[in-house]
This record gives sequence, structure tokens and C-alpha cells, in this order.
Amino acid sequence: MLRYIKLLLFFSLTLNVALGQNNYLDYQLSTREYVLGGISIEGVTHLDHEIVIQKSGLKRGGKLAIPSDKISKAISNLWEQGLFSEVAIYKEKTQGNNLFLRIKLKESPRMSRYSFSGVSKSEADQLRDDLDLYSGKIITEALKVKVKKISRNYFIGKGFLKAQASIITSNDTLVNNSKILKINIEKGERFKINEITFDGNYSLTDKKLKGLMKETKEKKWFRFYKRSMFQNSLFVQDKDKIIEKYQEIACRDAKIILDTIYDFDDKTININITIDEGSQYYIRDVEWSGNQKYSTGLLDTILGIKKGDLYDQRTLDAKLFMNPNGSDISSLYMDDGYLFFQVTPVEKKIENDSVDLEIKVYEGKQARIKKVSILGNTKTSDHVILRDMYTHPGDLFSRDAIIRTQRQLAQNGYFDPEKLGVNPIPNPTDGTVDIDYVVVERPNDQIELSGGWGNNSLVGTLGVTFNNFSAKKLFKKGSWSPLPSGDGQRLSVRAQSSGYFFQSYNMSFTEPWLGGKKPNSFTISAFRSIQSYDRKFLTDTLNSDGNKIKDPNRRIIKITGISVGLGKRLKWPDDYFSVYYELGFQYYDLNNFGSIFSFSTGYVNNPYVQWKISRNSIDQPLYPRSGSSLTFSVKTSVYPYSRINNIKDHSGLTDQEKYKYLQYNKFKFTSSWFTPVSRNKKLVINTRLGFGLLNGWNKNLGAPPFERFYLGGSGLSGFALDGREIIALRGYDEQTISSTTGDRLISKYTLELRYPVSLNPSATVYLLGFLEGGNSWNEYKKYNPFKVKRSAGFGVRIFLPMFGLLGLDYGFGFDPLDPGAQGELNHNSQIQAKGYRGQFHFTIGMNIGEL
Repeated sequence: MLRYIKLLLFFSLTLNVALGQNNYLDYQLSTREYVLGGISIEGVTHLDHEIVIQKSGLKRGGKLAIPSDKISKAISNLWEQGLFSEVAIYKEKTQGNNLFLRIKLKESPRMSRYSFSGVSKSEADQLRDDLDLYSGKIITEALKVKVKKISRNYFIGKGFLKAQASIITSNDTLVNNSKILKINIEKGERFKINEITFDGNYSLTDKKLKGLMKETKEKKWFRFYKRSMFQNSLFVQDKDKIIEKYQEIACRDAKIILDTIYDFDDKTININITIDEGSQYYIRDVEWSGNQKYSTGLLDTILGIKKGDLYDQRTLDAKLFMNPNGSDISSLYMDDGYLFFQVTPVEKKIENDSVDLEIKVYEGKQARIKKVSILGNTKTSDHVILRDMYTHPGDLFSRDAIIRTQRQLAQNGYFDPEKLGVNPIPNPTDGTVDIDYVVVERPNDQIELSGGWGNNSLVGTLGVTFNNFSAKKLFKKGSWSPLPSGDGQRLSVRAQSSGYFFQSYNMSFTEPWLGGKKPNSFTISAFRSIQSYDRKFLTDTLNSDGNKIKDPNRRIIKITGISVGLGKRLKWPDDYFSVYYELGFQYYDLNNFGSIFSFSTGYVNNPYVQWKISRNSIDQPLYPRSGSSLTFSVKTSVYPYSRINNIKDHSGLTDQEKYKYLQYNKFKFTSSWFTPVSRNKKLVINTRLGFGLLNGWNKNLGAPPFERFYLGGSGLSGFALDGREIIALRGYDEQTISSTTGDRLISKYTLELRYPVSLNPSATVYLLGFLEGGNSWNEYKKYNPFKVKRSAGFGVRIFLPMFGLLGLDYGFGFDPLDPGAQGELNHNSQIQAKGYRGQFHFTIGMNIGEL
């Protein structure tokens, strides 16, 4: 508006000036045509003069009639540039028929720098991104209005409904024709919501509608987990959710006709939402057109919508495009190569409360995969990723195969599952498609540096695990950064020690694709452990060389073990199944070590074979949201010592002779199910159950005192001497539910509710609440899977790439322990006194125990 006022003023001042009198143009004389001999610029120092002349629209050598609208048009053109605060055009001189003009301008000031007051650093940073201000930008009134509007709206969107913004300009003495902008923000109070009310809602209650508004909540004393504040952008999203819900209950025409926000007091507001629900609509008829590949009957079956059903837009979209709970029309076609398939529901006729639908299908041609590319893998080799692909060049396009590929990439653990992406690039001209998988590497190597308590001593642990190791690059130049990596192999080295009392060394190596052709894994592992009850292992007696001799009475046990395993991914019953075979040997050497075993001096051999079949459809290993994991395993000794030596009666044998070679069968079954219970799939229920059984080969010998189950606590122990399996049950002390010699049967059940705080791969954090129950028994006749020790509690899990998954739980145990349990007296006395016993538990690793 200001520039138009100036333009009008200019014309009023020059209206009565005649050509030839001084330097003004006279519009009162009759029209005369001139040749524009020259144009000069005055008052411009920061702009190119020729460009200014060009922007005016005037041209040297051109004809110019006086009076005409070309002068006013030139002034208007220069005003529109937004670069000048004053614009005027004067006659400089005339030479015959040539007219020389001078354009007098005053440049608008430029901004040299700007600052904020009244805001935090993070708020200022966000405003800088929104305002797009930079040094040298022309300062105009329009710019000031824009800056104030954006600044104010930013804080209104954050709940500061009465925020104000003002601008103060000052001359910059260091830079010519420049000003400094200071943007002052008065945020005022952040308004919370006192009450939300609704009008016109008859089908859905106020409570239901408030529940749909996830980001707009009333101020309540009990809602400590979510602040009540008004943010307009989130309020708009919540209103959309209300309409979506109405469409789910067939209120096709539902709309919000009015929302009113008004002050309740100085710090809170009230919100009133008026809804026009409209009528509920029903499906009267569904017709298909354009379908040739599949029959109408099959499409009707998959759609699952029939005459008389409510017209639920959400269900219709799910059945047509993407159904998370079953099949849909798009999957039917796109899993069979029809990448260019399109389906469009059309409301053919609406009569009263009835809707006739016509579903138009465009099938197109089947597309084949032309090229598969990997983008973003900076560490993992291409062949490691490509071997796990379910999409290959030449295959028909399949949406399901892409989803399976993404799941497999997430399961491998090399990439951030939250950032996996896929970009199908269709080529309609030749009926092919290129597929780009986008991955982001994440650190997955781990270092373990910890301490634990075992056998009345502190046990230190140092271990490293490389989950993406490359053995073939060991001697390749430039591969050590810091270690050869990228081939998906797993190398783990671990050492534990408490000095003279305990030492343990473990090493394992896994090649997931033995030979590189098929997903057949190969694993080799070995361990050595030593435990003693005596600090001194040398006597004061000297040998012939003058050295102290070893103490023959030292209480010590040495355990050595080695195993080799082969795994194979199966195709039947489906390709989620895998099988694993392991052959192993353990050797126990005891000397005067009588506190745990039934004999104190001797040795035990444990050659065994293990067979394990499992099915794993979990979507990702770190924070699973869906899928399940089931495992059944059998472990049995392989040397029939009693039969080979024709020993039928073991009653006369010493324990050393009985257990010279272990003879047993061990069975285990575990399952874990993940079910999302929130729409965004963040809130997840994990249901687990497990069973274990240890049998001896014959009744006379019975089950060995090795390989037994110990239940209770966090499932952690500094060391395990006799092949025992330590199973967690939070709310109880370590291993106290079982007998001192361990038990042969075990059952355990767990229900966890999980919610993520952060899914960042560098620091994943989630909270959990749990209910658990479990027990262990030594005799079949006492086994009762429903007679369990119950507990409940809450905890947190933190995943750090270098340390793995760390957990802290607080559990409440509610039941007394059975007679013969290790912690019977201490635990039961507290249960009798308070009815429960609570304690903290610290865990390391993905699994708590083995069940």
C-alpha cells in the first residue's frame, strides 16, 4: 500500500510540469515522440546499473512518446522489485529529438545480522530455519510482517496462545546501508487444557472422543506421563482422527463444523468441538470391473464385505490396499508380479442410507525384476546382503518378497531397522522394475567389561564379540579398520577370572553361510574353566630342582569343552524354519572337590549330540513388534557306557564309576510371541512359555547330577560348573526356587508389556512391566505345571552397541518356596511377614536364562 501512495504522490507532483522547463516532464503539452538517447542511474551502489535499467522496461534507442504510460510503467516495475524505498524518473536533457532520462532511486536497507530475545537457544535455532533470513537480505515492511507472523505462529503452535513478536531495527555502523534486526518475543504463558467438550455426538461418547485425541489432553493430576498443552498442529491431527473414527462406524458424512477455543483462566483454556455426525451408511451392492486374472468370486471372498455391512471406509481401504491382519486385494495382485495394478473404489450410487460400490481394477502387465541394488552399506559387503534377498533379477515382482527381504535385513543385525527403505523404480516401457534397498549401518560389535558375584568372590569378565567379522580379509591390505569386517561372520572371545579361585576362557566362531552358496551355518566353540576353593596351589615342599611342588590336596575342578555345530534354513513347512545339529564333548576333572558333586575326586566325560528345530518370524531382534519364535531341542549323550560294559546293576558302583560317562536325554521347548496392541505398533505384549525335562537312560542309574535346571533370580551367574541351566524368575533370589542339587523338570511362563522410549540404534531404551510364574521339580509325580511361584514387577532395557542389552528390573515374589528349595527359610519368613518380597535384578543379554 505504501508504494502505491508514493506513486500517486509522484504523479500529482509532476502533473503540471512542462517538458523543457528545468528537468521535469510536462504532460500538458501535446504528445511528442522522442528517441530515448540515454538513461542514467542515481543513488544505487549495490546493484548493477544495467540490470536496473533492464528491470524498468525502458530501452536506449527506443521510441518514447511524451506523455505516455511507459514512464509510469517503468516506475511501477522498479517498485515491484522490492529493492527500493524511493523511485523517481527525471528528464536529464534533450538534444534535438533525443531525450535523456535520469532514474533516481533510494535503495532499501539490507540486513547485516539479526538476533532473538526472549527465547531459548533451541527455539532460536528452529526459528532461524523457519525464517530463512540471511545477511544482505533486503529489509521491507512486508519482510517485517512476515518475520513477526512466523515467529508468533511458531509459539502459538507450541501452546503459547498469547505470544507476541516485535522487531527493532538499528543502523549497522560497520556496514554501509545495513541494519541490525532484533526480534523480540514475548511468549507469555503456555496454556494447558482445562476441559474438552463436544456437541452433536450421539454415536460416540465424550470419553471415546477424548481417547481418540492422543495429543490433545485435559489437565489431570494423574496424567503425569503426558503434559497437557495445546498445540494447534497436533489439535488438527486429533480432529482428523475423530473423523476417521466416524468413518469406521459408517458415518460417511461426519464433519467438525465448529471448534471453539476460549480462556478458562490465565493459564488454561477450554475447547468445544461441534460435530455433525450425519447418517450411518450401509453397503447395498459391490460390483467389480476390469478384473481378468482373478474371478469376481475370489475377489469378493478376499474383500469380505457383503450386502448389509456398515460402510466402513477404514476396513474397505485395508481390504483393498494393505491389511496388516490378513490378505488384501493389492497383495493378491502385487505378489504375482502386477506392479502396475491399481484398484479404485467408486461410490456408484448413494440412496438414503445405502451405498452401491463399483471397484474398478486395472491389472496391467506382470513386471519382472531387472536389477537389485544396495545403497548405504559402508561396512557390510554386497554379497552378504544379496544372499539374504528374496527378490532376484528375473523374478516376478512380489510385494511379499520385498517385505520378507526387509525383515531378513533387520534380523541380521547389521543395519538400523528403523531406517530400512526400499525404492521400486518401475520401467513401464519394458515391463520391468529396478529395486533399490536403502540401508544404514549400525555398530553391532560388543565389548563386555563387567563384574559379578559367585562363590563368595568377585568375578571379573572381559569379552569381545564381533558380529560382522571377515576371516578371509585377515591378510588383505587395508582391511584392518580396526578389524576385518563385512562378511557377516561372528567371532567371540571371553575371559572370566577371580584370581586363584576361578578362571574361564571361551571362544566361538560362526560362519552363517558355509561355502557361500546356501544358508548353512557352521559354528565351532571351545571353553576351559578352573575353580578352586584354595588360594594356595603350591606346597612349601621343594622338589629336586628347588621349586615348590603342587599341592596334591588342593580342592579344584577343571572343565574343558569343545563343540561343532551345523545349521540349515528349511523350506518346509515354510522358510521361517531352521534346524541345528551340534556334536560336543565336555570333560570334568575333579580333585578333592566335594561340595557340589557326589564324589570329590575323579573325572566325568560328557560326549553329546544336540538337535534343535526352530521357527522364527520375529520382525527384528532388538525391539520386536510382531512375529514369534518357537524352539524344540533334544540333547542326549552318545556313549552308552553301561550297555557297552554290560552294567545292569549300578547299586554296587561308586558315583565316580556311575558317572564316568554321562547317560541322559534332555528336552526343552520354548516359545515367544510378540503382539502390537497400539495403532503405531509401539506398545507390544510379549508372551513366553518354556518347559524342560532331564531323563536318565535307565531307572537304576537315574538322571545324572549334571545338566540340571536351577530357577530363580536374574538368570546371571559368574560361572556354571556342571552344565547346569540357570533360569531367571524375577522377584526371587538367584537359583533359590530349585533344590541344592538342581531339578529335572521345569516350567515357566512370562507376560511382558513393553513400550520404547528411544529406538535410536546407538541407544535403544524401552520400559516393561511383567508377570511371571515358574517352578522346578525333581520327581514326575510332583510335577504340576499350574503350581508355580508367581511374581510381578517392572523394569527397563538399554541397548548400547558396545555392551549389548542391559536390564534392570524390580520384582515382587508372592509365593513361599517348597520344602527343599535352596532359599526356603529366608524367603518364606519374609513372605509370611509381608505377603511379598521385592528386590532388584540386573541382566545382560537378550534372553533371561534359557526359557
